[in-house]
Amino acid sequence: MVENDYFPPWFSVAPMMDWTDNHYRTLARLISKHAWLYTEMLAAETIVYQKGNLDRFLSYSPDQHPIVLQIGGSNLENLAKATKLAYAYDYDEINFNCGCPSPRVAGRGCFGARLMLEPKFVAEAISVIAANTNVPVTVKCRIGVDDHDSYNELCDFIYKVSSLSPARHFIVHSRKALLNGLSPAENRSIPPLKYEYFYGLLRDFPDLTFTINGGITSIDETNAALKAGAHGVMLGRAAYHNPWHILGNVDAAIYGVPSSGLTRRQVLEKYQVYGDSVLQQYGLGPTMRDIVKPLLGFFHSEPGNGLWKRKADSAFQTCTTVKSFLEETLVAIPDSVLDSSFVKSPPGRGDLFANIGSLLPPPYRTRDEDAV
Repeated sequence: MVENDYFPPWFSVAPMMDWTDNHYRTLARLISKHAWLYTEMLAAETIVYQKGNLDRFLSYSPDQHPIVLQIGGSNLENLAKATKLAYAYDYDEINFNCGCPSPRVAGRGCFGARLMLEPKFVAEAISVIAANTNVPVTVKCRIGVDDHDSYNELCDFIYKVSSLSPARHFIVHSRKALLNGLSPAENRSIPPLKYEYFYGLLRDFPDLTFTINGGITSIDETNAALKAGAHGVMLGRAAYHNPWHILGNVDAAIYGVPSSGLTRRQVLEKYQVYGDSVLQQYGLGPTMRDIVKPLLGFFHSEPGNGLWKRKADSAFQTCTTVKSFLEETLVAIPDSVLDSSFVKSPPGRGDLFANIGSLLPPPYRTRDEDAV
């Protein structure tokens, strides 16, 4: 297994189904050397049933470290087998999904966010995964599920899972999941954010590590969350839709080390070499559209962005290499945009957590304490 001498996960990019694939992670790593990257969630069953085809699901280039494999599932035997099969791929951590509200996941045999109602099972699952790997196993969860949304119920979950398993790091999406009636997209916006629950966990579980997720969309807000005490911050869509301005500032503004200094043109030249090397690697896929998809936010809010996207639409029909695709489309983008290196990211709400200390819920008392 890899020797882990990376910076801590002060900044990470969330696992996002159909988005944080190998292509996006390759682009992300060209922009930031130190952000922690996550795979899309992989069902344990997929890994087990695709045993003869694992590279397609699990392989990645060594420069993607630090990288975390997110696994989902509710069958202990399959979780054990999947972890064993993933061992050879040298992931830096394994994350167990207890937060996905998708009916594809939550409704299929107690999986994803529904598992928050089964903390003893989650602890078993973590223990089984940990027994088959030698890297840390972490948990991604919500602050609650449906009507099980009190601060005390969240603490009961954290307390039981951490007491009964080796899990010591929890990534907490600061909204509850509503499993009936809301789509995954609505679950990211309709349930209110309760950052006070997250910061309550920091107070009540001082021996555990917590990463905050949900509603944070800028480098300023990331630094505000860290300053307020979060051990780490995870961004999702903002890091996908605006990778240049978000990821391009992570190394300097969060880790305090120089950024790569690459221009957009240089990043694209490296990405093009990668893209053409994997185009249709598995027969019909990945397609040109798969490889170019992570680039669609690359010129976010820049002059020429709209024209570039229109040119991209027609180039998908005619181009057979990523090189020719970029040659045909980049004429829409001014040289001044292509040849400048990272600029300061757009300002965010730097005071987002300013008064969080006065909003915290009452301290958690375990059932054991109440019984005394």
